[in-house]
Amino acid sequence: MADEDEGNEYRWETGYEKTWEAIKEDDDGMLEASVAEIVQRAKRKRQAERRPNTRLGMMRHLYIILDCSDAMSDQDLKPTRQLCTAKLLEGFIEEYFDQNPISQMGIIVTRNKRAELIVKQFAQGPCSGEPSLQNSLELALSSLRLLPGHASREVLIIMGSLTTCDPHDINVTIQKLKAEGVRCSVIGLAAEVRVCRQLSKETGGMYSVILDDCHFRDLLLQQVEPPPAARTQDSSLVRMGFPHHNRIGNESGDTTSASNNNPMSFCMCHLDVESKVDSSKLGAAGHLCPQCGSKYCELPVECRSCGLTLVSAPHLARSYHHLFPVDNFQELDAKEIKVSDCFGCRRKFVEFDKHAYKCKACFRIFCLDCDIFVHDTLHSCPGCTSTAKIGVST
Repeated sequence: MADEDEGNEYRWETGYEKTWEAIKEDDDGMLEASVAEIVQRAKRKRQAERRPNTRLGMMRHLYIILDCSDAMSDQDLKPTRQLCTAKLLEGFIEEYFDQNPISQMGIIVTRNKRAELIVKQFAQGPCSGEPSLQNSLELALSSLRLLPGHASREVLIIMGSLTTCDPHDINVTIQKLKAEGVRCSVIGLAAEVRVCRQLSKETGGMYSVILDDCHFRDLLLQQVEPPPAARTQDSSLVRMGFPHHNRIGNESGDTTSASNNNPMSFCMCHLDVESKVDSSKLGAAGHLCPQCGSKYCELPVECRSCGLTLVSAPHLARSYHHLFPVDNFQELDAKEIKVSDCFGCRRKFVEFDKHAYKCKACFRIFCLDCDIFVHDTLHSCPGCTSTAKIGVST
């Protein structure tokens, strides 16, 4: 322990804390007000930690490494760790692509000392053996190292086991990840593991151990926002194509007719899926690559023929708000404000609302839930947008 350089990061290494003093009774001898204040402070913690004027990695390439060892069969998360993780990942993946439409994601599972790429949900697979953290990282690195310099390379590890069975020295793999600019974050489901903390520290990622399923969900949602760009990440222009959508042809399900200018064909997305021919995918409608003319049914996608990234204007617009986020609202004492309800949801401020939040631009007052909704989902202040429409200056 003499060569530890991490400082006093454990509870037992710090000074004696009287944590119960944070909870105080009100005039009626109730604790609801103190508990509500602690909950509000916890909700706003992630938002308060954001730093403005930070260069972000917008084109993200994320690998999720899922532990499928025997440890994932434990029932401390209901019904099991595996099923709880699968359910939470469904919401995380949907939110990830909603907030990062021009990003990509891959999933790696590790069981029986091996690692493998998967396409289907891992909840249907068995949990067996021990995980291999090194094999999983090497598999992710073999793909991430081939990406261009402007891409953000990330790995998110969901670890339920307290052990890992690796073929070689994992410290060598950690140094490779650091050299390639791969940011590794770990979410532990059991207890803290030193190698996981070292991995996240060396690569600039985050390491946390869950308290319950709600905390698990919050830790996953922290990975939705783009991280700060790595020092090795290049700043360069990226060629993108904006294909036009061809709507002529088989949109009604009729496979017997097509235009002469737009013949019916399969899209590149489903041309070789499991080597099966599906006649329902045959049609003239689709997005045509402006460079080579290949057809795709959905965007964004990387053209398989010419390698051009195909996106639409709304995809770039939805990524734009990460670069220019809404400024943090000013925290006010709810008892000192002059308004009685929230500008966003029109809910009345009650005695449990210890704080209210004011926009520094339009001076509108919001409750905590609306403050979080504006910064995490809406990405624009309702007060500022409504004031701009009616032409009123404040």
